[in-house]
Amino acid sequence: MTLSETYAGRHPGTVQLLRWLEPNPNLPTAGLTVANQVELLADMIMGHCSDGPELTTGMRKLLEAKDCFVRAALS
Repeated sequence: MTLSETYAGRHPGTVQLLRWLEPNPNLPTAGLTVANQVELLADMIMGHCSDGPELTTGMRKLLEAKDCFVRAALS
């Protein structure tokens, strides 16, 4: 089950961000390893935080960080 499916009943803006936080299976191994770790972190955070603007903002910033981490792993 994907993150967005697991948390489908949560705030729609947050669920949309979770879709982007799901790892792309087409990434090379180094990038996929990092993306999987970020997904685990997002799952943990969703389990501990209630919906609200700070959660959505935090997930957006985690998505930005994930992009940076994956690019760093690939370079």
